[in-house]
Amino acid sequence: MNNATIKSGIVAGLVAMAREHGVACEGWFSGLRLGPAAFDGEAPVYLSYRQACQIIRRAVRSLPVPGPGLVLGQRQGIGHFGLLGLAMLTAPRFAEAMRLGVRYAPITGAMMELDLDDHEDGAMGVVARMRSPDPELERFLCEELFASCLMLCRGLLGAEFRPRVVEVAYPPPPYAADYVHVFACEVRFDAPANRVVIDPRWLQAAMPANNSASAQQIIALCEEQMPAGQPRSEIVAVVERLLRQRIADNPREVQIAAELHLTERTLRRQLQAAQTSFSELHDRVRSESARALLADARLSIAHVGAAVGFKDAREFRRAFKRWTGVAPRQMRTGKQEPANRAHDEPPVT
Repeated sequence: MNNATIKSGIVAGLVAMAREHGVACEGWFSGLRLGPAAFDGEAPVYLSYRQACQIIRRAVRSLPVPGPGLVLGQRQGIGHFGLLGLAMLTAPRFAEAMRLGVRYAPITGAMMELDLDDHEDGAMGVVARMRSPDPELERFLCEELFASCLMLCRGLLGAEFRPRVVEVAYPPPPYAADYVHVFACEVRFDAPANRVVIDPRWLQAAMPANNSASAQQIIALCEEQMPAGQPRSEIVAVVERLLRQRIADNPREVQIAAELHLTERTLRRQLQAAQTSFSELHDRVRSESARALLADARLSIAHVGAAVGFKDAREFRRAFKRWTGVAPRQMRTGKQEPANRAHDEPPVT
């Protein structure tokens, strides 16, 4: 989070808002090697995630504007999204445009992680999460992201575009009525996740500048602008982290999907796009954890099996040999495991 990979559009917009309202904003940059003047030029300034959060937190505290995120987001359009806006314009349909928007959101300076959530009726949800939970910033970042994306979608589809529902995972602010005015749809506060749901009829709409050749060229440029070190698929890292946290409970795919506020089908599709599957990740995490635990000679094979989610030591032995090609005791001692060892220890309860 200390790498300067966040394009500073949000901060530049807040500086402009401060000047409109006569608010001195030099203090926002205290302790940093830059000031408000750095955001006056055409060239973008890049910040670390930590720096951007620090500046935004100070800005939100000092600006006399109800819902500054909503205000800032509404000032943006296709042009503010740069190459990503062009990529979405040249996609075949709005559904594909949305997938591009989520995939390449980092090149726009987006400070929230995005996932797509397919619904059974053909609707599509866009779920937004903070990289690190921060209740003080979550409301602003959601407002800015959802409002700016609304303006982008209306630029692509027309002013009549509106989501089916907007859900946010925080209580209603004093200006909650502004949400309904801005989004022109049902708004749910204190929801399980930050999510915007789009009806199928919009997803089928053709993009106004659909051109496959141009789209391929623009997508190549988007790839080049992705922040250094940006993982090709963050969903893999997230699922692995959740599996490690719950390894002893042997979590199922539907449980991990629920934790991520995704449907099981959506999680399966996203993992498939990352060229893996839930079972592959689950086995890899269990195998790595089991091998690490086997290095501790004080732990019995049954204890290691229970620690990685097996209730029966015999099931663990079979699974471990499938993962590694050797039995757990052989991994620990480097010797062949006697044929009768599989019955030496009782099932784990």
